[in-house]
Amino acid sequence: MISLEQVEAMIKAQIPDAQVQVQDLTGGGDHLQAIVVSSEFEGKSLIKQHQLVYGALQTAMATEAIHALALKTYTPESWKATGQSV
Repeated sequence: MISLEQVEAMIKAQIPDAQVQVQDLTGGGDHLQAIVVSSEFEGKSLIKQHQLVYGALQTAMATEAIHALALKTYTPESWKATGQSV
């Protein structure tokens, strides 16, 4: 099992300016939701944004430490428009 903190650290290692919020959706630790806000996403399609995050988590997903990941990515500007906080 992988901790939420480990997932956050893996994303931040790949995307240093990222603000990350990770939640366990099932209580089992392998079905997660991540919200990632980063200026790295500026000008990139949603697919490219998600590929950046999946790239950071490649090892954990390949070993099935993460079985499923619901992913939401935002630029700082689009995140601000949601009115939420990370």
